[in-house]
Amino acid sequence: MPSHIVSRRILLRFGALAGAAGLAPSLGACVTDDLGTGAGLPEKQSALDVMPVLLVATTRKPVGNPPRPPYFSSDRGRGLSFAEVRLSPPDRSLLGKVSAVITGDWTIGAVPKTETGPAAAEAFAQAALGRDVLIYVHGYRESFESAAVSAARLSDGIRFRGVSGLFTWPSAAATLDYNYDRESALWSRDAFEDLLKALAASPSGGRINIVAHSMGTLLTLETLRMLRAEAGEAAMARIGAVVLAAPDIDFDLFSNGVARLGPDVSKITVISATNDRALELSAAIAGGVRAGAVDRAKLEALGVRVADASDYGGGLINHDLFLSNPEVQGVVKRAIARGAGV
Repeated sequence: MPSHIVSRRILLRFGALAGAAGLAPSLGACVTDDLGTGAGLPEKQSALDVMPVLLVATTRKPVGNPPRPPYFSSDRGRGLSFAEVRLSPPDRSLLGKVSAVITGDWTIGAVPKTETGPAAAEAFAQAALGRDVLIYVHGYRESFESAAVSAARLSDGIRFRGVSGLFTWPSAAATLDYNYDRESALWSRDAFEDLLKALAASPSGGRINIVAHSMGTLLTLETLRMLRAEAGEAAMARIGAVVLAAPDIDFDLFSNGVARLGPDVSKITVISATNDRALELSAAIAGGVRAGAVDRAKLEALGVRVADASDYGGGLINHDLFLSNPEVQGVVKRAIARGAGV
């Protein structure tokens, strides 16, 4: 693998915007479900490991027709695009696990075709027909490749048995382009809402689970507000779990957004960490205390579940523990199980 890709992945692991944890009360109930409890025995294999296909919806500009690497750029596209991305799973042997430390694990094998325009959202819904879906929404400073790999790691790590999906927006994938990324995330709200509407309207569709990271939590929370206001409870009823990992949102903005969701706030689990150094940097750039780094009690007071992962990070940044720490991944898995009524 080219050295610049290896370096990119190391930087992503080291410098993303962080998450945290602790499970907080749902509306009307003050029950806290802590990290590391009730996880149970994990399944041996994820659905993605059996059939390594990732459903992608994106507002990035496609590269080439037919698509060629890097498949989707950092530029803003013309509307929503859909693609079925074929992945190459990691080598499960001992040698493969050792080499993965250097070369990474999941990789993009091929992107046979893309569909851009009004039919893209419906094409995604048709591809997921009849099955539960897990949609990963990435954060700041992510390329299409790094976002796809993270989506695969998440789905495989929690042994998700449904369809693995990714909503990827036009991040510049550069440290100094924070403002461009934030505007691109907000610009993508309508497209993300169109996708969720298409999934919710599918008569034989399954439950829609969303895991958003860092700046992607701003996009997700804003889109859910729009979905509830425009499509109502019928659409929101199809939403299962909403996990917001290390939300890079001003706490006051986060509070207002959560309040607009009414009883649907009970679907939200926040993974937070008061020692998330990436969110400290974000606060310095954007101003305001970030929701993913505030004290647990302030988040619980909003009615969301909270998993405080402050004590589960072994590095300096502690921003993407939901991708690497089994205990924090257990939070995501339990949230999805609750959303399904298990």
